[in-house]
Amino acid sequence: MSHADSTSSSPARWYLIQTKPRQEGRAEEHLQRQHFECYRPVKHGEKKRGSRAPSEEELFPGYLFIRMDQTNDNWYPIRSTRGVARIVTFGGLPVPVKDALIEQIRERLLAPPPKETFQHGDTVRITADGFNDVEAIFLAADGDERAVILLNLLQREQKVTLPVSSLSRMEARV
Repeated sequence: MSHADSTSSSPARWYLIQTKPRQEGRAEEHLQRQHFECYRPVKHGEKKRGSRAPSEEELFPGYLFIRMDQTNDNWYPIRSTRGVARIVTFGGLPVPVKDALIEQIRERLLAPPPKETFQHGDTVRITADGFNDVEAIFLAADGDERAVILLNLLQREQKVTLPVSSLSRMEARV
């Protein structure tokens, strides 16, 4: 099977676009307005204090994927699209990204994050706003989403209930 035969059945392939700093969303929006299919992988985090929407974190800061037909689509408008810095090339030619890689990224982003499990007595670090990097002792789980911890506040130990997602495991000190 020749190279031309392998692309003729499915001519559109994914390619990588480098965006201008912190303009991934702008580039995606303007490319979509030109009727290009884009994929900008983002991780959705928890709502930030004072915000109504969950936070978004770019999985590949400065990059997004675009699906194009190398022979039939017009590549020239892409370079002048707002937010786009360049098409990633190798040897002067855009290199396609395997469809399987895009599917793996999509599947991983859809999968629920693995829940960290703590044992009674584990030293944990609180990562929630207002408590940044405060150490505590894990006491017990309070359902699937919450944990009871022992916190030393003002020379007194206090039991506090927090979301499990706001705790991280302390690394063992040597």
